[in-house]
Amino acid sequence: MNDTKRPYYVTMGLEIHAELKTNTKAFCSCKNVTSVLDVDGKEDAPNTNICPICTAQPGALPKLNKAAVDHMVRVGLAIGANIADFTEFDRKNYFYPDIPKAYQISQYKFPIVSGGKLAGVDVTRIHLEEDTATSMHDKGSFSLINYNRAGVPLMELVTEPVIKDTEQIVTFAKELQLLLRYLGASDANMEMGQMRVEVNVSVSPDPEKPNKKYVEVKNINSFQAAKRAAEFEIKRMTALWEEGRESEIIKETRGWDENKQMTVSQRSKENAEDYRYFPEPDLPKLYLHSMYDLDMVKNNLPELPWAKRERFSKDFGIKDSDIEVFVNDIVMADYFEAIIKQVGDNSLAQTIANYITSDLAGIMKADKDALLPTPDDFAELMSMAQGGELSSRGVKDILAVMVKNPVKPRDYAVEHDLIQKNDPEALKNLAQKLIDENPEVVASYKSGKENAIMSLVGKIMKESNGSANPQVAKEVLVELLK
Repeated sequence: MNDTKRPYYVTMGLEIHAELKTNTKAFCSCKNVTSVLDVDGKEDAPNTNICPICTAQPGALPKLNKAAVDHMVRVGLAIGANIADFTEFDRKNYFYPDIPKAYQISQYKFPIVSGGKLAGVDVTRIHLEEDTATSMHDKGSFSLINYNRAGVPLMELVTEPVIKDTEQIVTFAKELQLLLRYLGASDANMEMGQMRVEVNVSVSPDPEKPNKKYVEVKNINSFQAAKRAAEFEIKRMTALWEEGRESEIIKETRGWDENKQMTVSQRSKENAEDYRYFPEPDLPKLYLHSMYDLDMVKNNLPELPWAKRERFSKDFGIKDSDIEVFVNDIVMADYFEAIIKQVGDNSLAQTIANYITSDLAGIMKADKDALLPTPDDFAELMSMAQGGELSSRGVKDILAVMVKNPVKPRDYAVEHDLIQKNDPEALKNLAQKLIDENPEVVASYKSGKENAIMSLVGKIMKESNGSANPQVAKEVLVELLK
């Protein structure tokens, strides 16, 4: 903080919730609406995926969904964390209309996962709980509650308060999202509320003593919003310190207003004792080291994002930006590797990556009906380009056709006269014709403006529908203009 009277030190931590991808809810057999959508991709009608258990009818007893515990164990092992031998569930008591029982089944003293590290940030714990119902306040002077989400399995990850840079918030959250998707634990779509980031922020003039009066910021719906919310709070609290009003900094929960780009106070921050935690009597204690062969589970984990980054760099030597594209898109990463396998030459990896991440990605984004060419066909196209049979323009033109119709690149190139002409003799007549038709360009070239010849190369490319080899065309022109 260079523009302040004295330095200030920022301490931040994250609390991230993610809805787990299971067929049914955490403690009943109702379907998990974040995983099961109708044919139009829309959620089911309100209050249809409910039962006596998730609506807290008298006498209804919960039953644990083991698939949710499976996901938790795999996430913990992936980040090098400790998997608890003994774990149990607790009742977290508080009243909101979207909590039908007036308590939430969560975990307190004995979380399933503790420790570990992700994206260079130490993780404190990861525990399993149930999601709340959804409240809607935009229908009039009343609120509506949809209990379809009530009881959906929810993973909560808490980091150590070791984050000093707001950009690290984005890096960590994105890496967690990737991890959950690679493990199949969650779709972690922030826009759909499947992943929610909350930022804890503290500012202190003493580097050795973080201010215990920290602020938790909620209502964040994107990674960049989390970054902006933290930056706003840092500025707000720093200003209070500077003005001698640090007593106004209180331990509280604030909400992020995306429209106003500011936080607003919601309520004072609760302490653990306010929730009156006690063990859930209707669910069994779990002894996870007996339930799971942890070594086997760990060995059966899929390739994780950081391992894929390292392998793609080592095996293919492609640009970091292209590696990130593939790490973030498993389908395209598999597609890239399938093409490399067909080509059988890793030296073509960067060329293939360029066409996939630029040309093909651009087509697929612009045209939702575009088809992904088969790896065999794409590999043939790349081999033709590498062998000098196709110009860059020819590759692009054929690719534009391949995403609409399953054509064979070589057959299409031959039929449409796109095979690159590499024989100087075959280009001489066309080159001489264009020299005769463009005396001004010739004069400019002969007067010492050597770049003028590229105008003639471009004309040859146009006249040949891109089939001329531009390097050969230039060499022919230079020879004829001597």
